[in-house]
Amino acid sequence: MTIFTLLRITLSTAALCAGFTLVAVAADPALTIYNQNFAVVRETLPLDLNAGSNTVRFSGATAHLEPDSVILRDPTGKRALVILEQNYRADPISQELLLNLYEGKTIDFVVHSQDGSTRTVSGKIVRSGYVPHYLAMQRYGSQYQNGQMAAAGGGNGQPIIEVNGKLQFSLPGEPVFPALGDDTILKPALDWIIHSGVAAKFDAELSYVTGGMTWNADYNVVAPETGDLLDLVGWVTLDNQSGKQFDHAHIKLMAGDVNKVREQGFGLSGRDAASLGMVYGGAPPPEVTERSFEDYHLYSLPLSTTLHDRETKQVEFLRGSGIASKRLYIYDGVVVDRNMYRNQDVRQMAQYGTESNPHVWVMREFVNSEANHLGMPLPKGRVRFYRRDQDGQLEFTGENEIDHTPKDETVRVYTGNAFDIAGERKQTHYQVQMQYPNGWADESFEIKLRNHKKETTTVRIVEHLYRWYNWVITQESDSHHQTDSRTIEYEVTLEPNQEKVVTYTAHYTW
Repeated sequence: MTIFTLLRITLSTAALCAGFTLVAVAADPALTIYNQNFAVVRETLPLDLNAGSNTVRFSGATAHLEPDSVILRDPTGKRALVILEQNYRADPISQELLLNLYEGKTIDFVVHSQDGSTRTVSGKIVRSGYVPHYLAMQRYGSQYQNGQMAAAGGGNGQPIIEVNGKLQFSLPGEPVFPALGDDTILKPALDWIIHSGVAAKFDAELSYVTGGMTWNADYNVVAPETGDLLDLVGWVTLDNQSGKQFDHAHIKLMAGDVNKVREQGFGLSGRDAASLGMVYGGAPPPEVTERSFEDYHLYSLPLSTTLHDRETKQVEFLRGSGIASKRLYIYDGVVVDRNMYRNQDVRQMAQYGTESNPHVWVMREFVNSEANHLGMPLPKGRVRFYRRDQDGQLEFTGENEIDHTPKDETVRVYTGNAFDIAGERKQTHYQVQMQYPNGWADESFEIKLRNHKKETTTVRIVEHLYRWYNWVITQESDSHHQTDSRTIEYEVTLEPNQEKVVTYTAHYTW
């Protein structure tokens, strides 16, 4: 019989002696995982209640359960459960905890020799080195944390054992504990005192919010050797750090920015993009389904799956081919911190906004529509772009993150800076009259773009009218397009090895 088996039998006996009725899960669990580092767990528990008060223990909770979120109910609505008391214990049995429970007592230690022989020595546990209550440390702050650390001898986990009248700062061997106390647990547990007016036997539904779980979306996008028709595969990555394994779980994923109060505390991975373009033979595989829920979106995995503790699992949820896209070159030549100064200050600083950004951004955009072979609301996540080389191999060309993108909206992603296109922006004139009212300012800029590519390239120049809200363009070399109240754009086409100069003057009044 192993030590673990002995502990398990002893625990079961202790729980029964304490008057607890142990309950286990009666059906496969259901999870709704949010991409904000929490989840809702739903499990079915068989209850056999006597008339009056009943003590019930459920030892299958997660290590990061939020106790005040627990709901235990009869899903049929036929019985009203009156919970007189609920206790959540998340400090499961471990060697360190048992050392703590036996502080001041003498136990045996098994010493293993190199020749394979063993001997037993007795030692008194002076200090266990156990640091309990990590969650309480986060909630109650540094003073409580320092007290707990001091009580554990600095919080370094170093025990002090007295052997033959001498102290040593390590375990002399493998500890052998006589028995478990009635108040020890192997796993995080919920204890209830439930009052029932009559005897009742039924399947109750337990639901609660837990931390330690999250999910995120990853998208792998492949472009052909030439052209802009894309293939896309979307994966969801599930991460379970909850301290509990969920067997045959039915999983839903909630996408959206759900508001949740945070406790104050301290302080595509694994998938080869070459899998794109695979052709399935026979019947198509089950697919992830999506639907609207409140102001969010729910994605349901088609098959139940086992989610182990400390496991990262990936599931394909989206696949599209022949997606029309555009590659954009954007030159936003100004380098300023628009949040640093007031508008009144900016008007007086002639050199504000004159530092030039030399880089031309490469952007990729496509429409998330059914007509464009997509159309499912896209959860926020990382998008990786690849392009096939002339030898057929995939080469990585950039990545970025997208926010939640509804159906029929445009996805626009910055993937890097163009190597063979250079930009230069220079202020050529600035004059200001600061009187108020009837103050004004004139500012002129010269923007140069140079195309060193072998093909004709179109670049979109973005200019920000940051001096004041009232402005008018009084002179320009090309026609602009106004995109918002303080932004204009010029679109220029450059032949190979061509330089293009765009000039304009803005007149501000206040």
